[in-house]
Amino acid sequence: MTEEKMKKAKEVYGILCTMMDTNNWNYQKDEENLAIYTGFSGDDLSMQFKVSIDAKRQLVYLVSGLPFKMSEEKRVEGAVATCEINYELADGSFDYNVLDGTIGFRMTSSYRESLIGMELMQYMIDCACYTVDKYNDKLEALNDGKMTLGELVAWIKEN
Repeated sequence: MTEEKMKKAKEVYGILCTMMDTNNWNYQKDEENLAIYTGFSGDDLSMQFKVSIDAKRQLVYLVSGLPFKMSEEKRVEGAVATCEINYELADGSFDYNVLDGTIGFRMTSSYRESLIGMELMQYMIDCACYTVDKYNDKLEALNDGKMTLGELVAWIKEN
């Protein structure tokens, strides 16, 4: 990786940290890996986020794992539900591992040959919080048998 790419990555990381500080949000810095860890309370489940800067690919990378796994008997329904949700999303996506039932939300933004500001970082956090909070309890309800796949799909189409 070039020195120029690393310099730009550190600059973008500084913008991310400045945005977090400006909002007075609690977070942990991992300066060596150009990452931050933070969390927010949703309407029902808490949400944990890692936002990192990928200097090699010149990306801002946000991930948030859901705090539960789909049970073995619900894994196929979880895959269908995740596909239905992703089809409706304008930005970001849920990643689903059918082998172990883990679900995570992922969002990226390239800063290659771009001017990046705090607004992008704010948007990524806001959008991720909104999206994860909107769907995490529905996926958990599907897993717990409190909602059928048909009910979840109908809810997704209505909302």
